[in-house]
Amino acid sequence: MNILQVLQELLASSGFAAITWKEIVMLAVACLLIYLAIAKEFEPLLLLPIAFGMLLTNLPLADIMAEPSNGAAGGLLYYLSKGVKLEIFPPLIFLGVGAMTDFGPLLANPSSVLMGAGAQFGVFFAFIVAMVLGFTPQEAASIGIIGGADGPTAIFLTNKLAPHLLGPIAVAAYSYMALVPMIQPPIMKALTTDKERTIKMGGLRQVSKTEKIIFPIVVAILVILFLPSLKSLVGMLMLGNLFKESGVVGRLTDTAQNALINIITIFLGLSVGATAKAEVFLTPKTIGIVILGVVAFSVATASGVLIGKLMCKLTKGRINPLIGSAGVSAVPMAARVSQVVGQEYDPTNFLLMYAMGPNVAGVIGSAVAAGVLLSIFG
Repeated sequence: MNILQVLQELLASSGFAAITWKEIVMLAVACLLIYLAIAKEFEPLLLLPIAFGMLLTNLPLADIMAEPSNGAAGGLLYYLSKGVKLEIFPPLIFLGVGAMTDFGPLLANPSSVLMGAGAQFGVFFAFIVAMVLGFTPQEAASIGIIGGADGPTAIFLTNKLAPHLLGPIAVAAYSYMALVPMIQPPIMKALTTDKERTIKMGGLRQVSKTEKIIFPIVVAILVILFLPSLKSLVGMLMLGNLFKESGVVGRLTDTAQNALINIITIFLGLSVGATAKAEVFLTPKTIGIVILGVVAFSVATASGVLIGKLMCKLTKGRINPLIGSAGVSAVPMAARVSQVVGQEYDPTNFLLMYAMGPNVAGVIGSAVAAGVLLSIFG
């Protein structure tokens, strides 16, 4: 056998000979997301592991998501993805989010909960559109929750209602969370005037430590009594926040804020990306889900801004409607976008702390929206 034959056999047994056009398309999408994560810094902590998981799962022959069979071990990401399927990762992510979240701006300005609640209109709008397009109620509910811009909640709800759609819905939810800086600003600018965008808001009242400690306890009790299916998500979110605000478990708070959430983010991102296999992802149904996800997220952003405009009118110009866009659950990305857009029109305007009120309200709001959908269709 000469060297040419050896090379030909090697090539024939390699992934180059087995790769399909669909896998090439998915590899191109993965590379685009990697570019956006690195070059444009679009939430790289989320987008980079998701994109690389997508890349790995679409390389042929060695299936990194393969199930164990005939005594052979499964692929690495098959085991990691159990944390998604068994609903372990989403509550742990919420534990870390709670430990990093300051609900002070919401307590200082309780009316901002209206913008967080208003943004959930995108969830129910997309749900109705999906139903009209022929999706089942369970599938439509899972698609609609993309509008909440809350990846863990989207995974949690889809796992219970439409597990066969977990891959495209999870990828769409996390991708849109990462692309908040691209999606939201055009909508915010289209719905507000130059004068509204330059409104400077008054100071927030000082929230006491006692209020901050009582808040997660009360929210956990009330929300879980109202929607018991949210026990793991809301319970972990409020436990993490209680760690932070109590001030007596610094080591636990530090672990939840850093090591734990970083590890789970890597595992969750890779697992989510690995569900985007070419044969599953490149179908009319999946493409429809991705499009509906954009609609859900866009309507959620618009709804929050419109509630902000209404509140601006009612308060005679004391509320900048840009902060309404932060009513989606992407913390703190959406609040940062409100700040950035506001400073485009007035560099001395600082909206971040005001935007955090609707933003953290959106975290609770998206979980409640998921709980309502689960109670109805679960």
